[in-house]
Amino acid sequence: MVIALGLVLAPQAALAMDPPWGQEQKLRDRMVLESAKVCADGKGHYTVLIPHSPEFDGGTLYYGDGKTFTQVPPVGYPTSTEGGFFEPRFFNPKANDNFRGMDYRVVSDVKLSDDFKTCALRCGEKNLPQQPVPADQAKELLRKATYQPSPVKFQPYALLRDDKGTYYLVERGIGADNKSFRIFTGQRGQVKLQKMLNVVTDSQGEIFSTQGGDLRLVVDREEPSFWVVKSKRQKLRAVPVGENLPFIYNELGVYTGARLGTPCDDV
Repeated sequence: MVIALGLVLAPQAALAMDPPWGQEQKLRDRMVLESAKVCADGKGHYTVLIPHSPEFDGGTLYYGDGKTFTQVPPVGYPTSTEGGFFEPRFFNPKANDNFRGMDYRVVSDVKLSDDFKTCALRCGEKNLPQQPVPADQAKELLRKATYQPSPVKFQPYALLRDDKGTYYLVERGIGADNKSFRIFTGQRGQVKLQKMLNVVTDSQGEIFSTQGGDLRLVVDREEPSFWVVKSKRQKLRAVPVGENLPFIYNELGVYTGARLGTPCDDV
């Protein structure tokens, strides 16, 4: 089974970050700025592609309104003409479901022609023409803008369901916050965040205790998981996260109307 990286919106506002070039405009910073390509949708939205190169190892994408740009974590290394990004809300059934461990059915991209006369945004199966921004205008736009990190701070960790159609979604924090968890429970389209009081995690699984101390979600590595209400156990069926990302993002109800900071937010 291939599990694509799923990113979940954090509730708090993102803090400002330094742009990928410094105030002093050193040689390396200038080269990054020179390599950046900007595409516009004609509606006040811009996608910025900074290719992976020996001068700039990272390679990254940004999306914004021209005044503020949000970093979009790329999938793989962006080139000078293409950058892919994780986008679980838009599904492309024709894409490879296992390319180097990544499910590309939930990867969208921005593509530029070799001569940079055309560019396009693809969100799932939707292809959306964009207009290249002339180099001089792009540089001025990028110099004046402010930058912020991706708003996504959690990723789907486990999804379970009982025989009455109640879902239990567990999220886990990304990076330094990987010991943080959140639980949402409820029917499809109506899941609610549960306030947790304690988390026990080890090689055998996890136990999440919610407010009041009488509700527990147990995710077991070997045995069926269960939901405990006042010592009464309700067995749960594990639902593969990687195979259900479009369902989690579009139908479960956690992210309805949420912005993930990608170029597909405004599609």
